[in-house]
Amino acid sequence: MSNHRVRLFSTAFKEDVVRRLESGEALAAVSKELGIARKLLYEWRWAWRRHGAAGLNRRRGPKKGLRRKIATGDPPGAALGEGAHRRAGASGWSPTTRPRFFSQGLATCRRASGASPGAWRDQLFALIKDLSAAEKSQGENETTSAPEKAIHEVQHLCQLAQLSRAGYYRHLAPRESKRDDADIRDAIHRIALSDRFYGYRRIAEQLKREGLVVNSKRVRRLMRLDNLLSLRYKPFVPRTTDSAHGYEIVCDLTREAMLTAPDHIWVADITYIRLAEEFVYLAVVMDAFSRKVVGWALADHLQASLPLEALDKAIASRGGSLKDLIHHSDRGVQYACRDYALRLSQIGAHASMSRPGTPQDNAKAESFMHTLKAEEVDGKAYRSREDAESKIGAFIDDVYNARRLHSSIGYKPPIEFEDEFRQAQKREANQPMPVSQN
Repeated sequence: MSNHRVRLFSTAFKEDVVRRLESGEALAAVSKELGIARKLLYEWRWAWRRHGAAGLNRRRGPKKGLRRKIATGDPPGAALGEGAHRRAGASGWSPTTRPRFFSQGLATCRRASGASPGAWRDQLFALIKDLSAAEKSQGENETTSAPEKAIHEVQHLCQLAQLSRAGYYRHLAPRESKRDDADIRDAIHRIALSDRFYGYRRIAEQLKREGLVVNSKRVRRLMRLDNLLSLRYKPFVPRTTDSAHGYEIVCDLTREAMLTAPDHIWVADITYIRLAEEFVYLAVVMDAFSRKVVGWALADHLQASLPLEALDKAIASRGGSLKDLIHHSDRGVQYACRDYALRLSQIGAHASMSRPGTPQDNAKAESFMHTLKAEEVDGKAYRSREDAESKIGAFIDDVYNARRLHSSIGYKPPIEFEDEFRQAQKREANQPMPVSQN
C-alpha cells in the first residue's frame, strides 16, 4: 500500500510563490527550496498570468461564471471578488487598471466577442489611441497620479495588450494602395533592366533620387516577389602580381592619411580580362576620395609600360599640381620598377605600397576590379582587344564614373560627388571673414 501523501496548497500560498517567481527568482531554486515539482510551478505561473488570482483557486481556469459575468457587462470586481480589489488597491493600482486584470479582461472579452484576430487588433489599437490622447490632454495637470500616467503610455498599453508598439504606429500610418506598389514595381523593373547588377539598396537610393519616398526593405520585398535577383559568381583568377623582385619596397603611407580632397591619394592595380582565345590586362588609377577612375590602359602584356600608360592618362586628365600626392599600389614589379618610381618623382608624388600578404590595404582598387568583373566583364564575350577596350572604356566613363551610385560616397556618382565638393569649396571661399570687435 502506497504511503504517498497528497499535498494541498492554499490560494494565498500559491500567490506568494508566483509573486516570488515574477519578481525574478529562479524557478528551479524555488522548486528545490519548497519541494514542489517544477511542472506545478509552471502551471501556477501560467494560471496567474492568464486569469490572475482567480486562476489559482481551481486546477484549471478561472472560477465558474467569470466569463459569463464579464460578457454580460457586470462589474469586473464582482468576477474577481473583493480579495482582488484589496490586492489591487494595496499595490497602488485601482482594480480597473491593474495589469493582470487588464490582460485577463482583454482575453475574456476577445473570446466572448468572437471577433477575428485582425478586427480585434484594430479595436485594441483604437482603444490605445484614445487612451494615449486622453493622457496627452491631461499632461499639464499636475494632480494626475503616476500610475494613471503610466497606464496611458503607448508602450505600457501595448505591453498589456500583448501588441507591438511598431505595429501600433504602422496602424496609425496611412495605408499604401496597391496602385502605389504597382508604380514602385514598375520603376524597380526599369532600374533593374538598365543596371542589372544593382541590389535592393542601390535601387532604393536611385528611387529616392527620382523623387520616390521608399524604404530599402520595401524594395527588397518587391524585388523578391518579382524574382529580381542580383546574381554574381567568382570566375577563374590568374596571377597578375609578381612581388619577388629586387626593387625597393616602400612603406604604406595611407594607413595614417586622412582623405580630405580629390588628388590626395591615388590607388592603382592590374587585373586580367579574358577574351575568346587569350588574356589581356587592364591597369587602372583611381582617386580614393571620390572613387573616380582617373586613368586606365589595356594591353596584352604585363610590362611596366602598361601601368605607366594608365598613370600618364591620370596625370593628363587631372592637370594642375599633384605635389604631395600619395600613389598607393601593391608590391608588384610593375609599380616598384625604376621607370614608374621616376615618373612619380617627376610630378612630386610619394609612392606607397601595401604590406606583405594584406591585399585589404589596397581595398578600394580591389573593390573597383570586383565591380568591373561583376557588372561588365563576366558574361561578356569580347571578340578582340579593341572590342574589349571599347566596351570597358564605355563602362568606366559612362557608367562607373558618371552614373553608378557608390555607397561609400553617399550613393552618388563620382563625377557628381567631385562637382559638389568643388562647389562647396567655392562657397566657403566666398564667405566673408568675420570681423573681430575689440
